[in-house]
Amino acid sequence: MVNLAAKPFYLQEEDMEWVRKTLAEMDVREKVGQLFCPIGMTDDRQQLKTLIEGVKPGGMLFRPGPGERMQEAHRFLQGHSKVPLLLAANLESGGNGITADGTYFGKQMQVAATDNEEFAYKLGLVAGREGRAVGCNWSFAPVVDIDLNFRNPITNVRSFGSDPARVARMAKAYTEGLQKSGLAVSVKHFPGDGVDERDQHLLTTVNSLSVDEWEATFGMVYRELIEAGAKTVMVGHIMLPAYSRKLVPGIADEELMPATLAPELIGTLLRRQLGFNGLVVTDATPMAGFMMAEKREIAVPKTIAAGCDMFLFNKNIQEDFLYMIKGLESGILTMERLDEAVTRILALKASLGLHKRQREGTLVPGRDELAVLQCDEHRLWAQECADQAVTLVKDTQQLLPIGVVTHKRMLLYVLGDGGGHRSTPISPYLIAKLQAEGFEVTVFDNKNVDFRAMFSGVGELREQYDLALYVANVEPASNRTTVRLDWEPLLAADVPWFVRELPTVFVSVASPYHLQDVPRVQTYINAYSGSETIIDAVVDKLLGRTDFKGISPVDPFCGCWEAKL
Repeated sequence: MVNLAAKPFYLQEEDMEWVRKTLAEMDVREKVGQLFCPIGMTDDRQQLKTLIEGVKPGGMLFRPGPGERMQEAHRFLQGHSKVPLLLAANLESGGNGITADGTYFGKQMQVAATDNEEFAYKLGLVAGREGRAVGCNWSFAPVVDIDLNFRNPITNVRSFGSDPARVARMAKAYTEGLQKSGLAVSVKHFPGDGVDERDQHLLTTVNSLSVDEWEATFGMVYRELIEAGAKTVMVGHIMLPAYSRKLVPGIADEELMPATLAPELIGTLLRRQLGFNGLVVTDATPMAGFMMAEKREIAVPKTIAAGCDMFLFNKNIQEDFLYMIKGLESGILTMERLDEAVTRILALKASLGLHKRQREGTLVPGRDELAVLQCDEHRLWAQECADQAVTLVKDTQQLLPIGVVTHKRMLLYVLGDGGGHRSTPISPYLIAKLQAEGFEVTVFDNKNVDFRAMFSGVGELREQYDLALYVANVEPASNRTTVRLDWEPLLAADVPWFVRELPTVFVSVASPYHLQDVPRVQTYINAYSGSETIIDAVVDKLLGRTDFKGISPVDPFCGCWEAKL
């Protein structure tokens, strides 16, 4: 069932012998342990040692932390694991996906806005180099979801946009850069997000495309990435009813399952029709899209029986381990399927040379390798990408560029930017930069709203300010139902009611779709990433020092004709 010599593993006889020997030496519990990739909840050494020696998982993922601390945790894990571990990270935007002091290169949509695959390649290279420096060998990226629905609350700037051809081009370039760094990609989230307007963290979502529509979009993208040598695919808690009904004629609606539990979508569509021979990992299994589809005691072994090879995260790893064992005993999961899954896990490890590096003691680099984090070259590439990406969506009032002489007194409105939106605040950096340029910046205080000012005249507003600048940092995040602008509840005190009275500029450093909420704003800019690098590029362009070069990867007008005025 697994061709170890073929794409994407390309194992030599020596490597295949290690896979066969390692598998043969495992007992059932060790094989079951390899299926699990838990999340690292702590770097406490005793807790990690208990997990590694008890469950003996095949991999692990930590959330970002200081680079030195992450490297030491990874070194401890590898040093206490009999079989080398797959150490994963969400390296979607750069090295910051695993280390707090890594390079924030830019969201995937920012990269796509350059319309230049070189930057997608450099994103992969930066993510790979910095991930490897702290001991990672597996990237849960690129995201190849196609952002066909602007209301989707989670794909958004995590995607390369709405054009399947551009998504494929960019994802292949990222894959090349990352794999050149010695890491494996995990293309996600099969069979494809971005059609529904809901989030799998909260429910099982639906890709409602027809078979032909899917083949022309997501199918094309996955075929190209598989052909390009992607080693792993992450399967989402997403149903694909049209294809399930085609592959299983007569299937009842109540029998339709998310891809993580649908053998026809993994075994038939992904494996046979798309020809994928690599490793299949589930998306995070504590997500409601998985939990609501089937009783967990059944779902845990069933997802491996359906064709997934690795099980991502847990509600309770001891309980899930027991569920997997019970599934073997009850026949939900066969030994043959277990052996096939573990063979692919070991084959991935061998294809990355982990078995050789374990013998050499080089699974995790030395501390000196941390020097690559935010190195000059990576920072320069990020700056170049930002310069090429910032997009002027419209300036129908022909306001730009602005300057201190003409627009010195600035009223700044900051939307999102931390708090409940979970984005990293960028407004302090922006304010300091604008003040350094000579602007007088008054920040609208939405925590202490002066409602008397709401009823002051237009003339008074003009006397006080030369320009209103809106900066929205409302970043898409899991477990949210919408990515919309939330105005001050009482009288919408921060809404731009004055767009006909005072020159107004709106800049979004996250979601590109805010024109649906501010269609009358006449000067609108999308920047896609909430980073200091992006803020530098935006200010330079506002002041006319550099030209706007970005090409929107999506429809920023959200289909609203009035937003183009």
